[in-house]
Amino acid sequence: MQSKKSYSRVVVKAGSSLINYRDNTIDLSRLGGLIRQINKLWDEGKEVILVSSGAVACGMSVLKLKIRPKDMPGLQAAAAIGQNELMGLYRRLLSEDNRLCAQILLTWEDFEDRERYLNVRHTIFHLLKNKVLAIINENDTVSTEEIRFGDNDRLSALVANLVGADLLVILSDVDGLYRLPQKEVIRVVDKITPEIKRLCRNTDKETCVGGMSSKIEAAKIAVGAGIPVIIASGSSADALLMAASGEAVGTLFLPRADNLKAKKRWIAYGARPKGILIVDSGAKKALVENQRSLLSVGITGVKGNFKKDEMVSIADARGEEFARGRVNFSAKEIEDQKGLSLKQEVVHRDELVIL
Repeated sequence: MQSKKSYSRVVVKAGSSLINYRDNTIDLSRLGGLIRQINKLWDEGKEVILVSSGAVACGMSVLKLKIRPKDMPGLQAAAAIGQNELMGLYRRLLSEDNRLCAQILLTWEDFEDRERYLNVRHTIFHLLKNKVLAIINENDTVSTEEIRFGDNDRLSALVANLVGADLLVILSDVDGLYRLPQKEVIRVVDKITPEIKRLCRNTDKETCVGGMSSKIEAAKIAVGAGIPVIIASGSSADALLMAASGEAVGTLFLPRADNLKAKKRWIAYGARPKGILIVDSGAKKALVENQRSLLSVGITGVKGNFKKDEMVSIADARGEEFARGRVNFSAKEIEDQKGLSLKQEVVHRDELVIL
């Protein structure tokens, strides 16, 4: 049973399946229904940020492509055409209620650089203050494999973390996470276990990226940051309104109990690790149980070619990640001195998060 809590700041992710019909045309009725619900939430005093897929799908529609481009230039061209079309649709639908929208295009680099991360955050907060709908998408026109999110499910979780959302709603073409084989919707997930992950099925639609597995990974990021997540069908009437008012709809993923502060959330979920530090059991105990900083004497292995001040994963002898942090030394410096005593902590406790 879902809580009757009413959420005040909601991040909504709309998938490509809500925007495109099977014959690759734009579904204006669904888009209109989504905007109607968003406007109602604004009227109720709630703050809404929309993470919208569909730029590539819109570009494919304009270009009359039936198969999603496989090459990067083809994807970027479709996105460049489609993003303009998509924003035009949103602008027109929002204008019916005299509401403005703003486009924000992001890559991983906007999350990994702390200053850029905070700049994006300040921009979104200023838009919220002026009751403007921020519409966020990946910047597909400049993204390369190294800086792509891979799907907007992950991006929506990162945005929810960025703005300190009360709720993340992922709207798709399914009613939630199904228990197989009976295809019964699981109403509440209190912990994302390997069994939960095995229930996932990926998409084979030409206009879509990801599938349920990417939504589960997004939920893992959000709930880890203390944000509940609801996966529901965007074609269901008032699914977003129901989710935002705490009514039972779709699948609810419960958040972790201990809320991290903003900077700790950024360390844990806002930036990609550029490498891995393997530590011994003594170092793991010092970090997890004694809340200590990571010293060089406990490091047994170094993976990756990271630089000073970049984010790294910290894993135990079995290779299981249990922490993340920002390093005070490069990979080469740590490799040269592992097992020995450096003058400074490799990762200071203030720059480290236990996952």
